[in-house]
Amino acid sequence: MEMYSLEVAALRQGKPVPKTSSLMKLCPSLGPDGLLRVGGRLDMSDLGEGVKHPVLIPGSHQIASVIIRHFHESVAHQGRHFTEGAVRAAGFWVTGGKRLISLLIHRCVKCRRLRSRPCTQRMADLPLDRVVPSPPFSFVGVDVFGPWEVTSRRTRGGVAANKRWAALFTCMSTRAVHIEVLEEISSSCFINAVRRLYAIRGKVKQFRSDRGTNFVGAISDLGVTVIESKDVKDFLSSQGTTWVFNPPHSSHFGGVWERMIGVTRRILDAMLLEGRGKDLTHEVLTTLLAEVAAIINARPLVPVSSDPEQPFVLSPSVLLTQKSEGQVETFQHLSLKDMYHLQWRQVQVLTERFWSRWRKEYLATLQPRRKWQEKERDIKVGDVIIMKDSQAIRNDWPLGVITRVIPSTDELVRKVELRVVRDGKISNFIRPVAEVVELIPRD
Repeated sequence: MEMYSLEVAALRQGKPVPKTSSLMKLCPSLGPDGLLRVGGRLDMSDLGEGVKHPVLIPGSHQIASVIIRHFHESVAHQGRHFTEGAVRAAGFWVTGGKRLISLLIHRCVKCRRLRSRPCTQRMADLPLDRVVPSPPFSFVGVDVFGPWEVTSRRTRGGVAANKRWAALFTCMSTRAVHIEVLEEISSSCFINAVRRLYAIRGKVKQFRSDRGTNFVGAISDLGVTVIESKDVKDFLSSQGTTWVFNPPHSSHFGGVWERMIGVTRRILDAMLLEGRGKDLTHEVLTTLLAEVAAIINARPLVPVSSDPEQPFVLSPSVLLTQKSEGQVETFQHLSLKDMYHLQWRQVQVLTERFWSRWRKEYLATLQPRRKWQEKERDIKVGDVIIMKDSQAIRNDWPLGVITRVIPSTDELVRKVELRVVRDGKISNFIRPVAEVVELIPRD
């Protein structure tokens, strides 16, 4: 072999290989067939000749890639350990074999289809409605969860039960929550819940939600997406409210409300465990969820200070109720006019104090990226991919190609439009990159 010509020439002349040779540790020798083989220390063993003295193959030569691909396929596309063992058992010693095998497995399309992880991208910047002070419930994230069995009426034959759901509205800036009970998953019930929200919290400028099955509801035969129905669109249009949808199958885009739903469920489960849920009725469920919302809104947004000079706890309820726990003032020595004046000043002070600490303390907690910290390669138009499908095994995930990329404000791609072939039919979807596994990049 040309790459080891100096070693071969020295061995043919009966000389040892040069000390500067990369093969020095392997004690190479020429076999009866004239091939360069590993000398090693296993001459006394009862192993086969090919194992004791395997043929030396330079890792940078094309033949090394051909051999590794052959044995990688022979072990059914298993990992580096299996492939390297098969190559060694066949009597070949590839220099730099571990690195080359890892590289070829990384490039193997079938291995990518079987085991490659979905794509990721650096965590996006927070949207404007999360980092700019605004009146409570001006920018709202919404989701529907449930259901719960409630007693509707008692009959001679037993108890008639119905299902109830809950719509959770969370303020994007103050992180306050508002929960409304839904009797059914329908457009009219959701519109009524939004009307109750408007009546109590005021008008909403923008809603955010996902397109998951939780929003559609738990009843499979209903088959409608509540927020996309014409009645809801007309209602929101008349109110001057906009709606921002997350891509399908992207629950991590709605972490603000998904976390609040998890907290709500845990608090409600604790309440029902106390025995208060034995005869759960619509009224009892409504009361419990109102208490759950009060508990969540009273939570501290930042770690509670141990400084006695800072007794004020930054929580959403301070802004919603304009009341600070333990802060009581008497106005017996003042006139009615003075009391109203000072009460107004007290409300203003509480509000300003909330937003001041919100900027200094709460926003700082949102600064670091907890995960997805590195910038990854952007998916590009023309990349061959498979689309993740949680309803099917991985081998049945549909094969497709990227037709359009949707960059975020920082120009990184986190949403894509793709065309896949499923059951012989061509379909177009919009998915987050976390639902896509890249097989063959365009470049």
